[in-house]
This record gives sequence, structure tokens and C-alpha cells, in this order.
Amino acid sequence: MKHVTCNRRSFLKTAGLGAATLATGIPRGKTQPTFRAGRRQNVLFIAVDDLRPQLGCYGHSQMKSPYIDSLADSGTLFARTYCQVPVCGASRASLLTGVRPTRHRFIDYYTRADDDLPGALTLPRLFLDSGYTTISNGKVYHHADDDLDAWTEMPWRPSGAWTGRGYLLSENQKIAKKGGGRGPAFENADVPDGAYHDGVIADKAVADLNRLSGEKSPFFLAVGFMKPHLPFNAPTKYWNMYKREKLDLADNPFAPKGVPDAALHNWVELRQYYGIPPEGPLPEETARTLVHGYYACVSYTDAQIGRLLNELDRLRIADNTIVVLWGDHGWHLGEHGLWCKHCNFENVLHAPLVVRGPGITGGNSTRALTEFVDIYPSLAELCSIELPEHLQGSSFVPLMSDPDRPWKKAAFSRYFDGDSIKTDRYRYTEWTKEIAPPGLALRTNMYARMLFDHETDPGENVNIAELPEHRATVEELSGMLKEGWESVKK
Repeated sequence: MKHVTCNRRSFLKTAGLGAATLATGIPRGKTQPTFRAGRRQNVLFIAVDDLRPQLGCYGHSQMKSPYIDSLADSGTLFARTYCQVPVCGASRASLLTGVRPTRHRFIDYYTRADDDLPGALTLPRLFLDSGYTTISNGKVYHHADDDLDAWTEMPWRPSGAWTGRGYLLSENQKIAKKGGGRGPAFENADVPDGAYHDGVIADKAVADLNRLSGEKSPFFLAVGFMKPHLPFNAPTKYWNMYKREKLDLADNPFAPKGVPDAALHNWVELRQYYGIPPEGPLPEETARTLVHGYYACVSYTDAQIGRLLNELDRLRIADNTIVVLWGDHGWHLGEHGLWCKHCNFENVLHAPLVVRGPGITGGNSTRALTEFVDIYPSLAELCSIELPEHLQGSSFVPLMSDPDRPWKKAAFSRYFDGDSIKTDRYRYTEWTKEIAPPGLALRTNMYARMLFDHETDPGENVNIAELPEHRATVEELSGMLKEGWESVKK
């Protein structure tokens, strides 16, 4: 087994922000071979942009996601997995480095792993250094040129804008684009799957599987699908899978009672599209069309994922390939009067995760609290690669064979000033500002907070943080938030 440390590129010396905390109190990982001796496991690493866990395998009967559902049937479904940051760039950088965000690291859409943690031994680089062929297709990192030395070949994306341009330019789109807008937020075009980017990405990934299956070295093939990210463009046949009038709209299209202003936003990402009002709620028909488009895009991407899974079977390499599927964060579809992500509610922090490993009994589901920073150490353990020292997650491999075992007490997420903790029963968030009074040490002041009881209020409709009867709970959770992730390990 190759022993890998972070010293190769002096990670802890060059990481800058947060490096001191990485070097303290994190024991070196110990791993044991998980699968059949002498067989090195391939990895098919599937990322899906803006995919909330509204899938058949998560109990949502309206969503048609047969291929992801079949993966869950043969693998382990993680029912309560949370992203670290509810925005693409930061979420992916955190996951692929195995390091948590801070106020000054992994912040927003523009985040790059190689800027925020220069020299970090990233997940794909770990596999490259361990003798794997590492390939990146589609949107894996948010920025195509991030962490370039982690890949055997130059990361590949289909030509054009990464979000996918409209296939047919309507008069409205032409007008919007002349004015610098993004065009409509959805498109229903009667075109083949390959007319949009995810079909092209699947084509490339299938070709790579055929090529890689004949090589001696194992592979780490990362495939990043771009839908259901806006705009909701999908071929007509996927729109036709749903009866528009029967689709459920959000049953809580209003701000939670007692919620602070800091918790809400104006969903600027969506408002940039043609036909979306600059402020205020959406007309019901527009909301229904967007929900319809989101469903169509999920089913479209599900079909492309099915092509990859079927190719593993056809090539007879499924029994030697770990499959990991994750969505980089959740998404709002009108809940709380919100669309998009960019906040600290459950709907955007809760994200799907399904893992299938050869030799591990499939069809399991676990409600243990897991996080995206847990993916890095878990994959390293599954492939019998020694863990680097800087990781801030916990391998969830034990849950794959014993899904009901005791596990960590909380999951942590943040977005700009807001830090959240999710326990078995509650979600608690604090918003704080750093202030530096003249002549005094830097300190942090809280300016807003919210608490939801998921046992009695799973939709997060009433903020109970300021109610006297919940003072003790607020104090306990605030203390856990300040003590941090190391204090709640299993």
C-alpha cells in the first residue's frame, strides 16, 4: 500500500488560513482492505449540480429517477447527508479537499480549491499519486482549471457555457441576450439527449469507460452533470413524463414565522433570467413551469446516469467499481418563498448521497448524520489508501454494513455569516460579524439566530430560537456550534 502524506507539497506550511487548526488533533488515518485481496477498486464519481434529495429512493413518488433509485437498491443510501456550503464553488472545493469552510475559506460561487488551500492533497490527486488514472468530465470542480495537477488528462467540458445554452433561440431569448440577459429560465425542445450538455458528457464518459476498462491501472473517473442547474433545459420527452397540473407546489411559500432577515434572500440567480420579476413572488403558472422543468431536468440527468451504470455492467467491471453519486447541495422550489440555494435552511443544506461498493450488501439506508467532508476519507478507505493527515471528516464505511450503528452527533454547514448545526432533532443557526474595536482584540458578535425543531416542524415554518421555553436548547446548540465538529465525533 502506498503511504501518502501532505508533506509532498508542504500543504500545512502553505495552506494559509486555517492551517494551524488542520495540524492539530487530527490522527493519521488507519485503513484496512475492504474488498477482495489483490483487486484494486475503480471509482466512478458522479456529481450532479443543484440536485436536492427529491428522488424516488428518498420517498418522493412524483419524481421519476429510476436509475438513481436502482443504484440505491444496490448500494447504500445516506438519508441525512449535508453539504458544507450551499453554493457550487465552495461546496465542491470543500468536498474535494476534505476540509471544512470557515469565514475566510470556501465562501462562495467563485471559490477555487487551489486558491483557498494552495498545495492541498485533494481527493483526485490522492488517487493519482496512488497509481490511478484520474479523469474529469463535465463540472467536477466549479472551475474547469482548478487543481489541474490532480488529473491524468486535462479536465474536459463540452463546448459553450457550462450551464448549457438554449437549443432553440426564441424571439424572447434573442431579445434577452441582446440586452445582456440569460434568456428564459427553462426550455422544452423536441431534441435528442445529445443536444444538451449532459447527453454529451454521458457520451464522453461512456467512451472513457470503454477505454479505461482495458487498461492495467485502476481509474478514478469523475463525471459532473450540469442539470438540474438553471436554466431548466431538457428534451421534450422528459417534460412529457410528468402531468403538469398534478405536480406539487411548495406547501409553505412564505417566510417562517419569526425568522430573521439574515435568513432570507432575493434569489438573484433566478431573477437574472428572462420573464422572472425583479422582486416579489412568482406567478403560480411560472412557479409550476419551473417545478415542471426541474423535474424534467432531474429525469434527463437520471437517464444519463443510467447509461453509465449500464455500461459498467456491459463491460463487466461493475463488480470492481465503486460508484459514488452526490448532489453538490439542495435547492429551493418555492419553499419559504425562496428559489435557488444561498441560505441556511434544510432544503438547501440537505443533499443526496448514494454509494455502492463491491462486496458490500446493497439496499441499505442509513439515517446517521453524514457530511460531504466524509466522502474523501470514505473513498480512501474503500480503496485501501492511507488517509492524509489534514482531513476533517469521518469515514462512513462502517455505516455501509451496519447502517443503524451509533454515529456522530451533529453535522455542520455555513454560508457567509451564518453557521449551522444539525442534530438528530434540531437545526440551529447563528449569524455573526467579526469586529475589531480600537485597541482591543478581534471578537465575534452574534446578530441573528434561528432554531427549528424537526420533530414537530420538519418544514421549518416557525423559528423558536427566541421563545423562553427553548432557551436551554439554544444555549446547548450554540455551545456545540462553538466547540465545533471535533467535539461531536462518534
